[in-house]
Amino acid sequence: MTFFRYFVAVLVILAVLASSVAQAWTNVATFAWKGHVPVSTSSCARPRSEAHRHSRATVAARGPLFSASEKAPKHDVGGNPMDQLTPEQQERVQAFMEYQQSVPRIGFPTDVRSLVQYNHGFAVMSTNSKSMPCYPGGSVVGFAPDEEGRPIFVFSGMSSHTVDILADPRCSVTIADKNFKGAADGRVNLMGTCNRLKDPEEIAKAKEIYLQKHPGAFWVEFGDFFWYRMEVEAIRFVGGFARAGTVTPKEYKEASPDPIMAFGQAIAQHMNEDHMSATIAMVEHYIPGLSGDNYVKEAVINRVDSLGMDVKITRDKDNEDRLPGQPQQFKVRLPFPTPVTERKDVKVAIMEMTNAASETQKS
Repeated sequence: MTFFRYFVAVLVILAVLASSVAQAWTNVATFAWKGHVPVSTSSCARPRSEAHRHSRATVAARGPLFSASEKAPKHDVGGNPMDQLTPEQQERVQAFMEYQQSVPRIGFPTDVRSLVQYNHGFAVMSTNSKSMPCYPGGSVVGFAPDEEGRPIFVFSGMSSHTVDILADPRCSVTIADKNFKGAADGRVNLMGTCNRLKDPEEIAKAKEIYLQKHPGAFWVEFGDFFWYRMEVEAIRFVGGFARAGTVTPKEYKEASPDPIMAFGQAIAQHMNEDHMSATIAMVEHYIPGLSGDNYVKEAVINRVDSLGMDVKITRDKDNEDRLPGQPQQFKVRLPFPTPVTERKDVKVAIMEMTNAASETQKS
């Protein structure tokens, strides 16, 4: 009997200890979460080498991975391709590259805000899966950005991504350019926390914004759909080949969408359908290396912004001499003579550039 009492006492002590440890872990996890420090459970954590831990500590202490004085990594293309070109080819390629590197472009923060603002309103949301712990879940979701660029959602309580963010609000949304077709087109990944809105005024404002982007979203009136907003805490942006980087949440919040991009696609469509010959003439006139030999077969305007146009070139597939190494289709940047702010200014700029190209062709 004495042994039995002793055994029971031991079990009680172990239970109390287990409860204390569990509560301590909960407190640590809660504290870490409030400080936005990711916490890994034993089931998710992977063993880390001492070198790996030292590397992470070094990066954290230094800040950005590469400072302005350091060289960022580049693609390994197997030596210097320029050495294989003739002097004439080197001159054309160098002039083309220098021009494209120096042309004015809207900055990353404005580019990201514009991409998010003028997107078709759908994105891929990645969440930490509740049903499959330690695995990411992905869902295509509708969204609309508010005045600060924060994505607003209306989710069913039955959706898997809703269940996930209620358990862990950390998530990301990947948003592609409205005309995304491949790696040369823009996309952005917003990371942060997504939480349900409960204030009636905030809900009313969110509903107004969402219905402007999705006017046919009748489900917003359903009783089991609820409003959520994402607070953006990190941003990764890829604007195409050789155009990628990060934007701080502060830069993103303070930036405004480019005003011309609101209607730029309509201008691009008109030019592509009715005036492609004028676009070809402009790129041949202004961009070094493209003129002559009937090299440019097509010139399709992909984007119009306040500083210029992005144009997709289709070159003569048999001409490998003019710009060696260029794929049959590639993008170029064609800047306006001066920045524009209104629709009529775009028309004036394009007419001015077309006339200048026409005069060159006559001479």
